[in-house]
Amino acid sequence: MNRVEKSQDTYIKLFGDAIPAAYATDPDLQDILSRFIFGEVFHQGSLNEGQRELITLVVLAMNQTLPQLRSHVHAALHVGLTPIEIKEAVYQCAPYIGFPKTLNAIAEVNEVFKARNIELPLESQRLVNEDERFEKGLAAQIEIFGEVIRQNREKAPANQIHIQDFLSSFCFGDFYTRGGLDLKTRELLTLCILSALGGADSQVKAHVWGNLNVGNKKDTLIAAITHCLPYMGFPRTLNALQCVNEIIPEDE
Repeated sequence: MNRVEKSQDTYIKLFGDAIPAAYATDPDLQDILSRFIFGEVFHQGSLNEGQRELITLVVLAMNQTLPQLRSHVHAALHVGLTPIEIKEAVYQCAPYIGFPKTLNAIAEVNEVFKARNIELPLESQRLVNEDERFEKGLAAQIEIFGEVIRQNREKAPANQIHIQDFLSSFCFGDFYTRGGLDLKTRELLTLCILSALGGADSQVKAHVWGNLNVGNKKDTLIAAITHCLPYMGFPRTLNALQCVNEIIPEDE
C-alpha cells in the first residue's frame, strides 16, 4: 500500500469510518495530517499499535490537547488496550507534568469510559503500602538507574535531601511500583513524556540510560521518539534524538 492507502486503513482501525471534522473546513491540512501520521509515522519502527497509542496518550496529556486525547482513548480501546493500561499510562504522567494537568487528562479518560459503559472506579493497581513506598521506590530507582541513585542521595545538601526522598517515595514508590503496566513500558513512556516536555535534556539522558537498563534497545527509543513527532514537533524530537545519540552513539 502507498501512504494514502496506509493512512486510510490505519485511521479506520483506530477511529472507525467517521470522517474527520476538519475535512469540512480544512481538507488540505487534514490530508497532510492523516497521511503523515497514519500513513508514515505509524509504520516507522517496530512498535505495536498498543505501544503507539500509549505513547500518543501521554504526549497528548503532557500537551493538554484534550479533545485529541479523548479521541485517542477511543482508539486505544479499539486496538485492544485495557482501561487499566490506559489509566496507568496517564497516571504515569503525574510526576512530570503535575497533578492539575494529569487530572484534566483523567477527566477526559473517564468521560470516554462512562460513554462506553466501563464501570468506575477501576480495580486498584496499588501494590505497595504506605510503610513500603520509600523502600520499594528506592529499589525501583536502583533497578532502573543503578547505584548512582545512592551517590546522588549522599551528595544532596541537607536542605534538599527531601527532594531525593520525594523522588524515591512519590515518583517511583507511588507510580513505578503499580500494576497494570510493566517496568519497560513505564520507562519508555517516561522518556516520551520528558521528550515532549522540552527543556529537560538532563532527565531525558538519564532515562535513556534507564531504558537501556530495563531492556529497551536504541531502535525502540528511536521509534518511540519518532512516534511523538507529530504531537510535539521537530525541535523537541531532534533534541530528544540528540540525547539518545549522545548516550548511545551510532557505532555502538
